[in-house]
Amino acid sequence: MVDTQAIADNERWSGVYKLLDRNSLIHPEFEPQEEIKEFIKSCKILVIGAGGLGCEILKNLALSGFSDIHVIDMDTIDVSNLNRQFLFRRADVGKPKAVTAATFINKRVQGVNVTPHYCKIQDKDEEFYQEFALIICGLDSIEARRWMNATLVGMRDEVNPDTIKPLIDGGTEGFKGQARVIIPGMTSCYECSMDMLSKPTGFPLCTIANTPRLPEHCIEWASVLEWPNKHGDRKMDTDDPKDIQWLYETALARAKQYNIQGVTYSLTQGVVKNIIPAIAATNAIIAASCCNEALKIATTCAKNLNNYMMYSGNDSVYTYTFEHQRKEDCPVCSNSATKLDFNGEKTLEEFMDYLKEKPDVQLKKPSFSLGGKPLYMQAPKQLEEALRPNLAKPLKELFSNGDEIVITDLTLPFSMQVVITLI
Repeated sequence: MVDTQAIADNERWSGVYKLLDRNSLIHPEFEPQEEIKEFIKSCKILVIGAGGLGCEILKNLALSGFSDIHVIDMDTIDVSNLNRQFLFRRADVGKPKAVTAATFINKRVQGVNVTPHYCKIQDKDEEFYQEFALIICGLDSIEARRWMNATLVGMRDEVNPDTIKPLIDGGTEGFKGQARVIIPGMTSCYECSMDMLSKPTGFPLCTIANTPRLPEHCIEWASVLEWPNKHGDRKMDTDDPKDIQWLYETALARAKQYNIQGVTYSLTQGVVKNIIPAIAATNAIIAASCCNEALKIATTCAKNLNNYMMYSGNDSVYTYTFEHQRKEDCPVCSNSATKLDFNGEKTLEEFMDYLKEKPDVQLKKPSFSLGGKPLYMQAPKQLEEALRPNLAKPLKELFSNGDEIVITDLTLPFSMQVVITLI
């Protein structure tokens, strides 16, 4: 029996598909002006990161008309990347992400020139970043974001508008994501929103050493306790497959001792690098938002994002856009010192632990100086040993109420000026 209704539906949808054909939708009256198209072509843009988010961003930019694109990434392709980083194939495993992504785009999209940089962002100087009209970040590292943000803010010269480089930052965590526009000196910077970040999950040392119950406990044991026992002072390289393989095998052996299931190579990598499982759809949505803002900035055709968009896809599709305000005492984009209240009876070591835990600071290995003289320094080793007794001293013995101390951290490209009120 012939289903006449199904035939009619197919014919109707066939007509719809024809209407949705790209060429039929482009009407001459709505074509971008030639000068705008030419400007987009000549707009030099930098993409930082060629992973799950970076692949989407590169694809979107290339198909939006940008033809002078640079991409920087220090990582190589892993098998686990292939499920979402669609510019890569199995034969590309082990190759640099930046080089492989650039080669794919250049071959696939005519007229586009993607230039790869296989290195760390810290390997490039300010002269390099000055070359670009705008920068898009698709990073998975808070430290790298803080470095990039501080560098661009530091490059800004109030009398020279060309030194202001808009930064579009995208980030995803599972079904959640965010996109934001940072105009150095005009909007809030990345450092202004540090208190919005959640702390990485940690496990008590006594649990991972004595009573492991989860596969993560076994991995942390291998990373925190067993690695230094076997490798001494050699620092673990979480980007080195050999180091990850050693951790995986060590953690797996411990898991078998305690009848714990679930230790895998990918979980090992995720725990030591604090990786949250990536969702391809989330990457696509956030990348689309980032590239939409890039197109608006490049053409000045529409109002920019104002200036922070949050996306959640856990239960439904939900977005919320708001303007994140600048912090008056931001250590990066303000000219004033950060003010902190702290108990003067507490020791310098307790103050250091407080700074590590404080959501809007999140330092790792801070050093302290007062009036140009060091109170405690993480390096070199001889100086650290000489100043170590200061860690046990109460703050009231080291400086007076209202003194301004300078705090530096090995992971950050800026120093914090902090005025402490002793309570």
